[in-house]
Amino acid sequence: MKSNDKNTSTKKEDQTPKHATVTGKDETKIPRRGKSNKTKKVSVAKKSGAKPIAATIPKKRGRPKKGELKGVSDIRRAFHKNEEPLYFISATNFNLLGADEWIKGFRFITYIECFDGQHPNVFSPKNEIPHDDFEGIEDINNYLLQHPEVQDYIKTRSVDGRAGKAMFLMFNEETERLAEKLGLEIMFPKAEMRTFLDNKVNTNRIAEKAGVACVPYVLSKVNDYEHLSEISKHLGNQLVIQTPFGDSGHTTFFISNEEEYDEYAEEIEAEEEVKIMKRIRCKGTAIEACVTRHGTIVAPLMTELVGFEELTPYEGGWCGNEIYPDAFTPELRKKAAEFTQLFGNQLREEGYKGYFELDFLIDQDNGEIYLGELNPRVTGASSITNHAVFALADAPLFVFHILEWMNLDYALDVEEINKRWANQDNIDGWSQLIVKHTSDTIEYVTESAKSGIWRLYDTGHIQFDRMDTHRRAVQNEGEAFFMRIAKKGDYLYEGADMGILVTRGRMMTDDFKLNDRAKSWIKAIRNQFSSVMVEDKRKSNLSGSLTK
Repeated sequence: MKSNDKNTSTKKEDQTPKHATVTGKDETKIPRRGKSNKTKKVSVAKKSGAKPIAATIPKKRGRPKKGELKGVSDIRRAFHKNEEPLYFISATNFNLLGADEWIKGFRFITYIECFDGQHPNVFSPKNEIPHDDFEGIEDINNYLLQHPEVQDYIKTRSVDGRAGKAMFLMFNEETERLAEKLGLEIMFPKAEMRTFLDNKVNTNRIAEKAGVACVPYVLSKVNDYEHLSEISKHLGNQLVIQTPFGDSGHTTFFISNEEEYDEYAEEIEAEEEVKIMKRIRCKGTAIEACVTRHGTIVAPLMTELVGFEELTPYEGGWCGNEIYPDAFTPELRKKAAEFTQLFGNQLREEGYKGYFELDFLIDQDNGEIYLGELNPRVTGASSITNHAVFALADAPLFVFHILEWMNLDYALDVEEINKRWANQDNIDGWSQLIVKHTSDTIEYVTESAKSGIWRLYDTGHIQFDRMDTHRRAVQNEGEAFFMRIAKKGDYLYEGADMGILVTRGRMMTDDFKLNDRAKSWIKAIRNQFSSVMVEDKRKSNLSGSLTK
C-alpha cells in the first residue's frame, strides 16, 4: 500500500492521452493540439517565496440596480424558475451530480448510462454510430454532439429557437465548432485559454504573478541526465518531474538517479519544457473555487487519496477525496483559502471566469503549504464539494459558475460567503473512492455492481439495498452510494474506471493510510464484478479513465 508522502498533485491527462478519465479531477487534462501554447523556456531556478498574502476582494456594492438579483436567495429562486435549456455533456454525469435538482431545465447528456435508464434527467443515445477509438473525453463529447439522437434531443428541448447552453468536463476547438453548429453556447472560457492554463509550466508562472508559493522548482528543457543534474543541482538529488500535461499521475516522474531517469527519458526529453521540483514529503490536498465578477468564492480544503494500489495502478494517481471538520489546522486552512483567492483574482486578470480547482501540497517536514497544480474546470472532487452542508445551505459552486454565463445582473457578498464556508460547523464528513482496474490486462466484464445504495455488514459482505441517484440518500457509515462506470459487456484495461464509491465519514487514517472500512468497501465492491481475460487488446475503444 502506498501513502501520498510525495509531490503527488497529478490528476490530469497526457498531451497524447493514453488514459482518459471520466471524472476529470484532473480527472483529465486537455490534450495539447500542436505547439501554439508553448511558453518561453526558462532555465533558472524559481524560488518558492510568496508575496505577503493580501487576497483582494471587491468592495461591497451600493444600492442594487432594478431587476438585479440581491444575494443567494434571489439567485436560488432565479434558477428554480429558469427557462433556458442547460446541459452537462460528458462521458458520465458524475462531476455535476445533483445539478438538475438545483436548476430547472438542467439535463445530462452522457455516453455511459450509469443508472440503467432510471435517472430522470440523464439522456444517453441508445444506438452506437461508427467512430474512431476514443483517446480522451474530448473525443467522447465530439461523438455525442454529432450523434443524431443527441441532436434531436437538443432540438426538441429548444426554447424560441435557442438550443441553450452547455458545460463540458473536457473540450477542444472541435467541440466548440460542433456546439456552435448546434446553437449551443459553452459555459466556459475558450478551449485555447483552458489548454494554456492547464499547462503545469504556465500554472507556476501565474502563481508567481499572484504571489502564491510553489515547491522550489525550475522550468527548463531537459537534454539528458547530465543536463538535468546541472540545472537542478540546487534542488538536491530527489526530484519530481512533470510534463506540461498529465493524466492522474501517468506523467509525473520521481527521479533520484540516472537509472530512474532512463526509464522515462524519452517522455521527458520530448518536451520543450518541463517542471522540475524538489521532492518533499508531503500530503496532497485539494480546494475548489469559482471566479465571479464580485470576487473568488472558495470552498473548504479537502484531503486527497493518492497512489493507493488498491484503487489505482499509478504511483502518483489521484483516487479519491475526503472532507471533514478540522481536517487541517486553522492556520493551514486560512493560508490555503487566501492563496486560492489570490490565484483566482489573478485568473480574473488573465481573462478567466468560473470554476477551478487547486492542488496544494503540505510539507510534512516544515508545515509549509505549496501550490501543486491547477485544474481550470469542474473536477473529480466537485461532487464532494457541491454536496457538502456548506454548499447546500447557500448554493453549490456550480450554481455560481453557471450564473456568470446567464446574462443576469446580481449582487453578492463574496466575503460573507467565504466566512460562512470557512466555519467548521458548516462542514460534514464525506469520502469518495475512485475504483480503477489496476492490472495490466484487458478483461471483458460479465457482471457488474449496480448504481445505488449498498449496505456493508460486519462480515465484510455488502448487499444492494435500494436504487438512488444521489449520495445524500446514504444514512450512515454502514451505507455507501456506488455509481457504476463499467457495466456488463464493457472492457477493463489498466487505469479504467470501474466506479465511484461515496460514503459518510473518513476512509483514511490521520497518517494518510487507508483505514479498515475503506479496505472492506474496496474489496467488497470489486467482488461484485466478474470478467474474463481478452487476448486481443484492440477490443477496447475507450482509452483511460473517465472520472476526472
